[in-house]
Amino acid sequence: MDTSKLRGFVGVLMCTALAGVSAQAAGSVNSDYIRSLAAPGKTVLVIEYYGSDKTVAGRKGFVSSEGFKPISPTDFRVDEKVSLHLYGLEPCRGEMVNQRDGFAGSCDDYAKEQLSIKLRAAKVIFCRAFLTEEKAATQDATCFGYYAYPGTLDTVDNLEEQLVSIGALRLARRSDGSPLRADLVDDEKIGRAGFGMWADPRVQEQAK
Repeated sequence: MDTSKLRGFVGVLMCTALAGVSAQAAGSVNSDYIRSLAAPGKTVLVIEYYGSDKTVAGRKGFVSSEGFKPISPTDFRVDEKVSLHLYGLEPCRGEMVNQRDGFAGSCDDYAKEQLSIKLRAAKVIFCRAFLTEEKAATQDATCFGYYAYPGTLDTVDNLEEQLVSIGALRLARRSDGSPLRADLVDDEKIGRAGFGMWADPRVQEQAK
């Protein structure tokens, strides 16, 4: 991947408080700021790290002419040393069929394909993680994508919300059955209406 550090990020943003070690930092973002990071013909990735006082303690930027690619259903590569993990999500187990999407194959392959589509379409990928993740090879994060098509679309969306609501991924759960990402429960309800993995009755049975 043709990836190099993107210099020149200035200022520190005060953002919505983050809760829990999961970096379930969805909350609100400054959409205008994210749009301003776009670079013609490139995909820009920015990671902001938050300290214990819930303010931005560090920021790293990357830019690629080839885009950022998934290495698993929930992880994508930043560079040769670092990958980001969309915390609290998982694919279904085994095989699945979705006739609407023309897909028949493994749950892992379906989720990875959908993640690839989201990453490839984004002009900017903006992620948040806790400062404790900064040195890790695989970093738990929550991410947003900026998607723009002249005259039709100009939006900043949370990546995990999108993947869960289209049924590409589902919520991972603790041993007591509670979701690791309680902030995405409503999005999973949308997916369960029959989108993505949830179009396959076998997946519905797994979740009971």
